[in-house]
Amino acid sequence: MSQSINDFIVRFANVNGTGSASANYLFAKAIFRMGIPVTPKNIFPSNIQGLPTWYEVRVSEKGYLGRREGIDLMVSVNPQSMAQDIKSVKPGGYFMYDSTKKLPESYFREDIHYLGVPMMELSNEAFSDPRKRQLLKNIIYVGALAKLINLDVEEIEKLVGEQFEGKASLIEANHIALQLGMDYVEANFDFPLPFRLERKNILKNKILVDGNTACGLGAVYGGATVMAWYPITPSTSVAEAFEHYCEAYRIDPETGQKKFAIIQAEDELAAMGMVIGANWNGARAFTATSGPGVSLMNEFIGLAYFAEVPAVLVDVQRAGPSTGMPTRTQQPDLMLAAYASHGDTKHVLLLPSTPKECFELTAQSFDLAERLQTPIMVMTDLDLGMNDHISDPFEWDDKKKYDRGKVLNSEELEHVGKFGRYLDVDGDGIPYRTYPGTHPTKGAFFTRGTSRDEYAAYTEDGAAYKRNMDRLMVKWETAKKIVPAAQLYQNENKSNIGILFFGTSAFSSEEAKDLLHADSVIVDAIRLKAFPFGDEVVEFVNSHELVFVIEQNRDAQMRSMMIIEMETNPSKLIPVLNYDGMPITADAIKNQIISFLNKAKTQNHELYKTTV
Repeated sequence: MSQSINDFIVRFANVNGTGSASANYLFAKAIFRMGIPVTPKNIFPSNIQGLPTWYEVRVSEKGYLGRREGIDLMVSVNPQSMAQDIKSVKPGGYFMYDSTKKLPESYFREDIHYLGVPMMELSNEAFSDPRKRQLLKNIIYVGALAKLINLDVEEIEKLVGEQFEGKASLIEANHIALQLGMDYVEANFDFPLPFRLERKNILKNKILVDGNTACGLGAVYGGATVMAWYPITPSTSVAEAFEHYCEAYRIDPETGQKKFAIIQAEDELAAMGMVIGANWNGARAFTATSGPGVSLMNEFIGLAYFAEVPAVLVDVQRAGPSTGMPTRTQQPDLMLAAYASHGDTKHVLLLPSTPKECFELTAQSFDLAERLQTPIMVMTDLDLGMNDHISDPFEWDDKKKYDRGKVLNSEELEHVGKFGRYLDVDGDGIPYRTYPGTHPTKGAFFTRGTSRDEYAAYTEDGAAYKRNMDRLMVKWETAKKIVPAAQLYQNENKSNIGILFFGTSAFSSEEAKDLLHADSVIVDAIRLKAFPFGDEVVEFVNSHELVFVIEQNRDAQMRSMMIIEMETNPSKLIPVLNYDGMPITADAIKNQIISFLNKAKTQNHELYKTTV
């Protein structure tokens, strides 16, 4: 194997519920503290304890943050998955295992290297407590890795000290376990391995954080004071983060009174109803869920759209349909969310790609919801929500004022003749509203999910219904101008081929763009940040002969939405898909694009020819 500095993948294979998560996170965080870009992925089952779990850590000095094909070093301490784990190591790679028990002959491959470390034996000899033996076995392999790949032991010890502050005996036990692993490697193996770490300190002030935490904090900064939710993987930690930060920022310092409300509802539909009620009453309220929850919330989402009540929903997507794979990632809820509920509806979607965007777009979603008087859905996924990612620090302007939209106060109502709750006064499709109790005699209206006229009076008159539905489409056109614009990766087109992506597909798509360039295939790129699509998206698609639409679902849902909304010729939108529950890789993107272009080439097309 050729020498490699700060460019490799380590995967840990453990048993769920054995304390391995802390040890594996310790490994990834220590690399981060060395100033080296690192991307950890927790691949876990949907039960509490006993099934296989994996933790994959990619190290990339170039800063590539998506998954990559091939495992350079597998640390396997789970007999259940060991046969599978051995197969996943790329030729020339390394396989570390607990050699307390002999490895079966059938598990040996001639094209990989084996590193047997008697982890359980070493732990049993050093510690007497059975639970401590199991937990510290994990720290032993971290110590072995430290010696094998030049992981800075001081950084590990600092992290242990932070984790167990004030618990001297636990800190000492962890130090002993680390040393056991290092000593065993020093006595039995050549080190370091051909791939290893070298301190770079190139991360400067970046942070390591997950998207759910960022969404929870973003909701606090966005002015949310009410959250109604029902627990569901992988969104539960959004609620936990919101509560944590509310306890820090939403307590009256003088009285100690809580200035927030968090309600765990009896189900998802009830949660959405509470969100609508709180927003109708003037609070900023939201919920967090995943695909099954969005399905159950559809009825109330339609009510909020038609009655024009602000609401925010964070959808941390997972693999469906039905229960699907609750602990695997996908982007399968796009069309469900974009057109949620029966009848003609269209909903604004925000598409963050990083934890910082989770923070920013969640905060912004409350302004958009009130400005547009409609549900706003922040579409993350399990990969972004539950895995830690390197991120720029979050920023906030303390001078910022919330945009509450078109809300009439008592004084303004005095100068209004007849208040029309659904009257398009300004020609942008957005009517004026009032909060309950604003004025003793003016501004009251009946909120209903049935058809009504411009003054909120019930009617079944077809013309009035049509005027209302047409006005909602005018509002949709207004939304196109105020949602976040897509990110273009070039000032002017360099190719007649484009790639389009969004959300966590961005990590691997950006790398795939570079891989294609290395193979002399130049592509332009655009990253969507919101639906509806702005003019820049339409122009990008229209100015390229082919656009590869990269997404993580089976049915190419974003491509379908582009065909519906932009009336684009379907033949120019080529799907690049991944839907196995694992984050898409740059290799998969590149290979699908190259395969299509090679096929096009054999059919006498010139689309594969590009200019720099």
